[in-house]
Amino acid sequence: MKNTILSPVVAGTMNWGAWDKKLNTSEMAHLIRICVEHKITSFDHADIYGGYTTEAEFGHGFRSSGIARDSIQLISKCGIQHTEGRPNTLKHYDYSKEYIIWSVENSLKNLQTDYLDVLLLHRPSPLMQADEIAAAVEQLKAQGKIRDFGLSNFTNSQTDLIRQRTEVHYNQIQFSATHFQPMLDGSLDYMQVHNITPMSWNPLGTVFREDIEQTRRLKKLLVQLVEKYEVGSDTLLLAWVLKHPSGVIPVAGTVNIARIQQLMKAVELPLTDLDWFAIWTESMGNKVP
Repeated sequence: MKNTILSPVVAGTMNWGAWDKKLNTSEMAHLIRICVEHKITSFDHADIYGGYTTEAEFGHGFRSSGIARDSIQLISKCGIQHTEGRPNTLKHYDYSKEYIIWSVENSLKNLQTDYLDVLLLHRPSPLMQADEIAAAVEQLKAQGKIRDFGLSNFTNSQTDLIRQRTEVHYNQIQFSATHFQPMLDGSLDYMQVHNITPMSWNPLGTVFREDIEQTRRLKKLLVQLVEKYEVGSDTLLLAWVLKHPSGVIPVAGTVNIARIQQLMKAVELPLTDLDWFAIWTESMGNKVP
């Protein structure tokens, strides 16, 4: 049984720090408050963001925000050993019990909190040992340092490997109108069967990032839907993700305050089945089979 309830849309912090926007403490605090005011209370982190610097910067911003810890949920990931920010000679993965525990404790210190609401393993490693991972997870839970556990970018078989030793309640994957394979390859079906909540990174896909035939078709359709529903294209794309019956939670990485104020509109948007299929059809470039 899940121990954590996340907000229907999660704020992704990857671009808040050194990797993009370089927000200072007061800007972080303001953005956190804006998110919470608009009922986006869950924040997605990874230790590697900003070359291992963004968690600490967020921690200062959160402390400055004056927001109570029990009114938000903090998600973080571990396992990737980057060459940026650490003396590693090669990017690799480390899922030893000792490293997982050390990484969580380091994230807690940086985020200025006593616990993570959800810990995710960032990417699967061919060398990961389920027993060792489970031992770390169970110890961290027993100590109250994490409340819930999941995965990120894991396949169904990799998830099964971990599930045989410890409960898995989340899997953060790439899913959007332009990257819809998880609803065809069995990933989202598998999560429904096993009571695993999907999170979606890059839920807007490549619609605003690439100028290709696929995105041109989608943008043409979205112009019509924007007029029909009286919301922005990004809200419509989030609503498309949210409509899937697996209960996908999109991780939205925008720091644009006007966009943040619109994100939760996607949760209540009455996107019709026909419009949902229209978006999928334009993304595929052909009719459904």
